[in-house]
Amino acid sequence: MRYFLEVAYDGTRFHGWQTQPNALTVQEVLDDCLRKVFRVAQVETVGSGRTDTGVHATQQWVHVELPQVLSGDEIQHKLNRILPPDIAVGQVLPVGPEAHTRFDAVSRTYEYRISLQKNPFLVRHAYYLSRKPDVARMNEAAQALLQLEDFTTFSKVKGDTKHYRCTITQAYWREEGDQLIFTIKANRFLRGMVRLVVGTLLDVGKGKLTVRQFREAIERQDRKLASGAAPAEGLFLHRVEYPEGYFAQQLVLFEEAAALVPREND
Repeated sequence: MRYFLEVAYDGTRFHGWQTQPNALTVQEVLDDCLRKVFRVAQVETVGSGRTDTGVHATQQWVHVELPQVLSGDEIQHKLNRILPPDIAVGQVLPVGPEAHTRFDAVSRTYEYRISLQKNPFLVRHAYYLSRKPDVARMNEAAQALLQLEDFTTFSKVKGDTKHYRCTITQAYWREEGDQLIFTIKANRFLRGMVRLVVGTLLDVGKGKLTVRQFREAIERQDRKLASGAAPAEGLFLHRVEYPEGYFAQQLVLFEEAAALVPREND
């Protein structure tokens, strides 16, 4: 039976989401816990998106196939009992056998957090800047992200990306106390894209680039025109959304499939 798991994690000690040789990842730890809890030899989780080394998630959706029909609360409870403190499972939702966390998602939202005051309690979760950048200029420049669609400039050279087009529907900075928070929402993101966008916008805010130069950097589709990537600790995968009514439809498909599977006796 297939389930969607809502997973949150502090990415500080992990080399990103995706399992890889000789490196500790969130997916590896989650898969190991799933194998132990449900006593299965193999587990193949699929995440709604990948996060890089040191990047966090307040909402990462994962789908997984489990051998039993269980309640979401039971799955959540069993996993949270053995997961390490920096990984937690929230909602667990039953879905149909073809549901896919990555391909069915319609949007993803990232947040990037900057602390304007030195704070030892935010050192792992916000990028510290000793001087406040020009937020109005950064917001003016960010409007170009809503008007253009090819973001080759903010992509990494290596990778298997077939195209560099993204539809961005939100991109703005806001102030909350001693923090600046950048929100960006799109149908898809390129690998490393958000940190490159933030790093380049910060150069606008520091007066190193003009608003026009920021737009031209995107239009010219030249990776060399992007500034350095902002540090990983400030970045959060904040929200992943699915079509309206998606989970209600998936519940019906799950119940149809569950009718053919015996329930766990213990």
